[in-house]
Amino acid sequence: MRKKIVSVLLTTAMVTAMLAGCGGKDTTASSDGSEKSPSAEAGSSSGDEITLKVFSNLPDRKNGQGLVEQKIIDEYMEENPNVKIEVEALDEEAYKTKFKAYSMEGLPDVVSIWGQPAFLDEVLDAGVLAELNESDYDDYGFVSGSLEGFKKDGKLYGLPRNTDVAGFYYNQKMFEDNGWEVPKTYDELLELAGTIKDAGYIPLAMDGGDGWPMAVYLSDLLYKVAGSDYSSIVSNAVATGDFTDSSIVKATELLKETADAGLFQNGYDSQDYATAQNLFINGQAAMYYMGSWDASMALNEDIDEDIRTNIRVFTMPVVDGGKGTATDIAAWNGGGYGVSASSEHKDEAIKFLNYMYQPDKLSKYGWENGVGMSAQDQSAYMTGDETELQMQFVDAVNNATSVSGTPINDCGPSAFKTGIESEIQSVSNGSMSVDDFLSSIGKACQ
Repeated sequence: MRKKIVSVLLTTAMVTAMLAGCGGKDTTASSDGSEKSPSAEAGSSSGDEITLKVFSNLPDRKNGQGLVEQKIIDEYMEENPNVKIEVEALDEEAYKTKFKAYSMEGLPDVVSIWGQPAFLDEVLDAGVLAELNESDYDDYGFVSGSLEGFKKDGKLYGLPRNTDVAGFYYNQKMFEDNGWEVPKTYDELLELAGTIKDAGYIPLAMDGGDGWPMAVYLSDLLYKVAGSDYSSIVSNAVATGDFTDSSIVKATELLKETADAGLFQNGYDSQDYATAQNLFINGQAAMYYMGSWDASMALNEDIDEDIRTNIRVFTMPVVDGGKGTATDIAAWNGGGYGVSASSEHKDEAIKFLNYMYQPDKLSKYGWENGVGMSAQDQSAYMTGDETELQMQFVDAVNNATSVSGTPINDCGPSAFKTGIESEIQSVSNGSMSVDDFLSSIGKACQ
């Protein structure tokens, strides 16, 4: 998933459990504040001229994660004059299409990857990524469990860059002015939708057109319904193609009930990321569902100060009869990087990858530039000047009793991901029945 405007300062050292796989388990986060691994010291092993090709899903090289990535590339070339790094950067959908073509003809030396089955399983089966030495990263401060989604048969083939948390952003001033309370249960959320509509506002802005945000929302609901059974339920459904488990059925029915209750704006099922976000930051919507990467809104001076300074967040409320608690949250590890198995300069490519992930590189620069939540411990870089919104995410992570792991849409083969993201609008708006939707995505797993 491509994140548009990412600026959130979160301490991944506080994460109770962060797995890249389809589900979660209780783990303890690393708080290692050590410096770079000796094995990752910059400096080419020879004076020969070397050209490395980096294939990235970050086309904006002047802002956000693309800026951080380019800064590190420039520093590496400065420290290694014999190494030239060429970057090819495409937006995410174009990137994934070309990645498939490159997989058949030979990948560039260093590539963006996602530690999720929908993307990585086929890539690892094709054998196009080089194995990495996991012990090289013992002192890199990776959050415990964050490397798991980048492994196959116990071997490591990539490194995670992000940790993401799903949440309901809301306009605190609008809530206070109207006497609205932050909902503690899902029933209260749906009741609040009617109250907000009566006051002349959109209850919640939803990016329904892109598919994946609604799939994340469904995963969030399912986690509240199934609790600790979430992982096994999703894994079994994907493995068998049978999505008739009662928890999945209930979560999908709740999604439809949510749309029926008018929580989302009119036309949500065809409106995109920017449209949904703009409804919220322009004061037309009281809430907005998205990930922690959008905490940048509290720092974006292009947003009216009266709105910007009043943006707050809460996580998915508990579902009546569900097993998930208020502190069981939807969170997962996102994108990262790998090295081509066919690289002519594999040693140099791995050396560059390791350089990128030194604690004082990607993690530190990401923190300083406010471009998202790292998969590494960032606590050493907290300034004490974080916004209240940012600290709410920190508290949510710090107080989490468990996390979901990878959203359901990324837990199966690519055909399943395409199916669920293209049909979830139809089941939510009632043009497809719940049974037909679950049957359709089940067939995509077979």
